[in-house]
Amino acid sequence: MSKIVFISASLRANSNSELLAQRAAQGARDAGHDVEFISLKGKTVKYCIGCLACQKTRKCVQNDDVPAIAAAVKDADSVVFVTPIYYYEMSGQLKTLLDRLNPLYGSDYAFRRIYLISVAADDADSTPERAVNGLGGWIECFEKASFGGQLFCGGLDGAGEAAKSGDYCEKAYAFGKALK
Repeated sequence: MSKIVFISASLRANSNSELLAQRAAQGARDAGHDVEFISLKGKTVKYCIGCLACQKTRKCVQNDDVPAIAAAVKDADSVVFVTPIYYYEMSGQLKTLLDRLNPLYGSDYAFRRIYLISVAADDADSTPERAVNGLGGWIECFEKASFGGQLFCGGLDGAGEAAKSGDYCEKAYAFGKALK
């Protein structure tokens, strides 16, 4: 089976997106995949300073937790990014991480499929569009990778609400179980 890395970008305690990511990760494990779950909570993720040294060295000049995350992403067959939707876009934490994964550009990365799980208070079908488009811009830089699909869970506002939604928990588990 595949090696799948889940990256949860929520920093909120009792986060709905992280709870649903954990359910999806369990579905992937139950399907026989090798799963690694990384939460950005408690991690130091500095901003990209745009020096582009990583284009030559394949290493970032910043000293933080990103190199270990980048190594996990590089070696994964599939990556599932998980984000709350703030102001109709991915969280700043996820965007910062995507910028910092620049050393992977031009490397011999393994990942082929990129997925997105997003959670928002607004439940309109169009709510995750900008997050999907933003992630799509990152994916376009990796010619061997493609967008594998998304799970959007709208209407969840308060911390921990996802735990009370058997429907979303079941959808997240099924999403994880269907990952490739």
